[in-house]
Amino acid sequence: MKILALDSSGLVASVAVVEDDNLLGEYTINYKKTHSQTLLPMLDEVAKMIELDLNTVDVIAVSAGPGSFTGLRIGSATAKGLALALHKKIVSVPTVDALAYNLWNSPSLVCPLMDARRQQTYTGLYKFTDGTMDTVLPQCVVGIQEIIEKINEMGEAVTFLGDGVPVFREYIEENLKVPFSFAPAHCNKQRGASVAVLGAILYAQGKAEDAADHKPEYLRMSQAERERKEKERDFRI
Repeated sequence: MKILALDSSGLVASVAVVEDDNLLGEYTINYKKTHSQTLLPMLDEVAKMIELDLNTVDVIAVSAGPGSFTGLRIGSATAKGLALALHKKIVSVPTVDALAYNLWNSPSLVCPLMDARRQQTYTGLYKFTDGTMDTVLPQCVVGIQEIIEKINEMGEAVTFLGDGVPVFREYIEENLKVPFSFAPAHCNKQRGASVAVLGAILYAQGKAEDAADHKPEYLRMSQAERERKEKERDFRI
């Protein structure tokens, strides 16, 4: 099984190719460029370095959301274009699940945090048991205070990761009542390799889809959609 994985759901852009239990190549960038500038050149570079014939890929896994609306659209469009051209299927991997998978077999509760603005976060809660990731709280968008209250209620040690950590770190340190830690740099942001491995699990569960059926999972309306609805409400008033 050879999987090509893409993640452009946040600030990081990442491309990976995994074959069975081997990570053949991974290219991850977190630096001031739009994903429209980086994703395809990164894929081209990885393919060259590992001498990859894209026709040998079995399935394309993509981080399907939540996350940056623009980033998700770029990742989705790239995955769909490749899948259509190569006659392959797509596996939609939940972004927050893939982030949690970076900390595979963690002994503590795992809480990814992605900055969703307005003191909100895309988050979830996960546990690992005998190498299997169990979802305690499915990915969702909530206020930071809500997820911290939930963790305090559970009373278990927790490890945080994601681009929301620097945004909410002070609040966490002031309000969390259980032991906690923050994942280090090599595993605290999105990684294409995690999308690929989790994608393989979902594929084995029969969760691949045709390219035409794939769409991102935003979890909430975009800012433009929210502003339009507010204007419509004000007009009715």
